[in-house]
Amino acid sequence: MKIDAGLFGKLEDVPTRVKELEDEGYDGCISAEMASDPFFPLVLAAEHSERIELMTSIAVAFARNPMTLANLGHDLNAYSKGRFILGLGSQIRPHVVKRFSMPWSKPAARMRELIQAMRDIWGCWYEGQKLDFRGEFYSHTLMTPMFTPTNTQYGPPRVFLAAVGPLMTEVAGEVCDGMLVHGFTTPRYLRETTLPALERGLAKAGRSRGDLELSLPAFVVTGQDEKAWEATRTAVARQVAFYGSTPAYRGVLELHGWGELQSELNALSKQGQWVEMGQCISDEILEEFAVVAQPQEVAEKLGQRFGGVVDRVTCTFPFVGEEDRRAFMEVLRAA
Repeated sequence: MKIDAGLFGKLEDVPTRVKELEDEGYDGCISAEMASDPFFPLVLAAEHSERIELMTSIAVAFARNPMTLANLGHDLNAYSKGRFILGLGSQIRPHVVKRFSMPWSKPAARMRELIQAMRDIWGCWYEGQKLDFRGEFYSHTLMTPMFTPTNTQYGPPRVFLAAVGPLMTEVAGEVCDGMLVHGFTTPRYLRETTLPALERGLAKAGRSRGDLELSLPAFVVTGQDEKAWEATRTAVARQVAFYGSTPAYRGVLELHGWGELQSELNALSKQGQWVEMGQCISDEILEEFAVVAQPQEVAEKLGQRFGGVVDRVTCTFPFVGEEDRRAFMEVLRAA
C-alpha cells in the first residue's frame, strides 16, 4: 500500500513541505482545489523534489475543458519527469453552476467524454494522430504545430477519477488509470457498491483490477490525550456531517439505514448550523466512516480495514512522534 500526504498551506511553504515528505518516505503528495488553485503547489513541488509522486486530489474537471486539462496535465508531467497524476472530480451541480458558472448535465457521461477527449488530444501530441474528437459535450478538431508540445518524452500523466456513486465509479473503471475513493465511504459501501461498479467499468474496457490503482483518504480519530482525542473527533465528525449533507452522497448513508440523516444534515447546512451538524454524528456512525483507535493501534486498524482492497491511502500522522513515523508507515505498506 502506498502512503500519500497532503500538500496544503501557503505556496511559499511548499518547497520545505515537499522535501520533508520525500525525506520521511511518503510515496505521493496531493493538492486539492479548495481555497486555491490545485496545480500551482505541484509546480513548486516538482521543482523541489526528485522521487515523490504529485497528484491533484482533486481538480474540478467541469470547471475546465479537455484542452486546458490536457495542457495542464502535459506540462506538470513533463516538468516532474513523469511523476504527475491528474486527479479529477466532478464536484456537485451547485458548485459547477453557481461557483464556476459552467454547464452541468449527465455528469457520468460528460466525465467519460471529457477524459476520452483529453486522451485524443494527447494522442495527437504524442503519437501524431489527427485530432478529430466529436462528442455530445465536447468537440476538438483543430491542432497546429505551433500549439503542439515538443517535450513529449514522458508521455501523458496518469488520470485518476474521484467517484462516490456507481455510475461515476464505472467511468473510473472504464477510462481511468486510478480511482479516488471519496473519504465519505465505509468498508461496507466500498465492498458492496464501489468495487462491483468498478469491476463493471473495467469489464467494459476489457481490463482487470490490476490495471487500476485505488486510492482512499482515511479519516482517523485518535489522540495522545483526552484533549487531542476530542479535537480530532470533533473535526472528523463535522467533516463527515458536511459530506453527509450532500444529496448525491445519500446512498452511502442509506446502505446503513441512515438515509433520513442526510435530509436532516442538508436542512441544517442551509441554515449554516455547522456545529450542530457535527453533533448529529453518533459514535456508531463515526466508527463506520473513520478509524477510531489509540495512536499505537491506528496503523494496524487501517491495514485491517483497507489492506488488500485499496492500493494507496492518504493519511498524515500527527498522532505519532517523528521517531515512530517510519515504522508506522511500514505497517501500512505491508497491509
